[in-house]
This record gives sequence, C-alpha cells and structure tokens, in this order.
Amino acid sequence: MKPLKGLTFSYDDGVTQDIRLAELFHKYGMKATFNLNSARLGLDGALNREGKTVSHIKVNSADVKHIYEGHEVAGHTLTHPRLPSLTDEEVVRQVEEDRLALSELCGYEVRGFAYPCGGVNYDSRVSELIKNNTGIKFCRTIVSNHSFDLQKNLYEFKPTVYHHGEWDQLFELGETFLNLKPEQPAIFYVWGHAYEFDIHDTWDRFEEFLKMMSGKSDITYGTNSELLLG
Repeated sequence: MKPLKGLTFSYDDGVTQDIRLAELFHKYGMKATFNLNSARLGLDGALNREGKTVSHIKVNSADVKHIYEGHEVAGHTLTHPRLPSLTDEEVVRQVEEDRLALSELCGYEVRGFAYPCGGVNYDSRVSELIKNNTGIKFCRTIVSNHSFDLQKNLYEFKPTVYHHGEWDQLFELGETFLNLKPEQPAIFYVWGHAYEFDIHDTWDRFEEFLKMMSGKSDITYGTNSELLLG
C-alpha cells in the first residue's frame, strides 16, 4: 500500500547548479522536478543576490536528458516573462512551445509548469489560459501555504515552503511532517532555485535537511507529477 505522505521538490531556471542538486537528491533517494526555459538553455549569466554575484549559467540542451535522469523536467516558459503582462496568445505560446520543446529533449510528455518571475506572477486569466489551451496539467506558484493539505486547483498550486527564504520553517515543517500520522494523503512540497545555495553556501544545510527526511517507510519520495497527478 502506497504511503499517505509524499515529499517532493521543485527547482526553477535550469541552471548548472542543478547538476549538484540532482546528485544530492539521488544520494538520499529523493526525486525532484526541474522547471526549464527551453529558449534560454546554454546561455551564460550571473545574478546579484543579497550582495553576492552567483552563477546563473543555463544547462545545455544536449545535456538535459542526462542531467535530469531519474527526476522530472517541467516547463517555465520559453524566455521567463511575467505572464500577466502578456496577451492571451503570447501566454499560450510561451507555455506550450516550451512544453513541446522540453518534451522533445526529454523523450516524454512534459506535464508540469512553474510560473516564472517573483511578485505577482500569475492570475486567474493566465491559469485558465494554460488549463484550456496547453498540455500542462499543473502549475506551481511561489506562494507558500505552510500546509500539507491537498489542493483542488492544480493550476494555481501553492507550495508548502520556499527553501531559501524560509529556512527555519523548512526544518520545523520537516519535523512536523515526520511526526504526522495522516488519515488522508498529505504532500510536503519544497521549492526554490539551485543557485540560491551559492549565495550563503547553504549546500550543507540543505543536505542536512535531506538526510533528516530520507529513508522513511511512511513517505513516498516522488516528482511533482507522481505525487500531484498519480
């Protein structure tokens, strides 16, 4: 019988730090979903975050299938625009063309999606457009709900916690989840960006979290699609 509790992760932008992160997930027997911008694969770049410059180099398209093997690739739009500012037609193009390109690279149908950009990065118009005009089956927002409850609207799915901005909550929620004895399915959903581990060198801290959560017989470790879509 499948455990009622499920743990999953979601990481955006398709940066080269994903390589190290994917290896960590493999080490602890966990799975993640990585959200990629297909039109930006292979691009060089850097970001200034909290006073530090970190690499924001995108993985090469030829390496996508290998890097994310055992995990899941999902969409993040072609070029990372703020979707509410676009026309209906452009929203659909950005999402569906990205989905199709990633499906071709991975050799399976991409079904998931994460809204790009911070702040207000989606609305009901955008989520309905994606639902009705693309092959996407769920869309992750950046709005933490600090909950493990199932959600009815998978096109405006709210994650449990943001790893980078909510470290204390990440560990507190992890302890709560480990002790949880649910009577119905419960999902612990963690999201972020792999490059954020470089800002304050928090790779070891995140590995501590993975070690704490790993190897539990009452937890299913799955990709977003495996846990949200079955």
